[in-house]
Amino acid sequence: MILGIGTDLANIDRIQRTLDRFGDRFRTRVFTEVERRKADRRADTAGTYAKRWAAKEACSKALGTGLRMGIAWKDMAVSNLRTGQPVMEVTGWAAERLAAMTPPGHEAIIHVTLTDDHPWAQAIVVIEARPIADARAARP
Repeated sequence: MILGIGTDLANIDRIQRTLDRFGDRFRTRVFTEVERRKADRRADTAGTYAKRWAAKEACSKALGTGLRMGIAWKDMAVSNLRTGQPVMEVTGWAAERLAAMTPPGHEAIIHVTLTDDHPWAQAIVVIEARPIADARAARP
């Protein structure tokens, strides 16, 4: 069952201007250390930051709150599997909100997809609730 859907579109040039103006102050306020390391290794640093910015906005919308009610930017973090697939991890208040919206007997799965085509970066987040298989029911 779908618990929430969020999308966001970020302007890469706007993120670049913000990086130019505020530098590390912006980076450390919004992005986790893992996100900063990933972006700073890329040729398109601003595009990488813009996709992660959009993912955080989309995740907050999927959680049904937007960036209010106590969610901090770093409570939502994008990393990548070895295959390159992006994944969203939530901590703090975002994790509490996710737990509160997940029905009993279910686990929450956060799906995220990122794309960019200069000057735009887009993210879509879908939060799914999957029934937890009862291990006892699988026994013969």
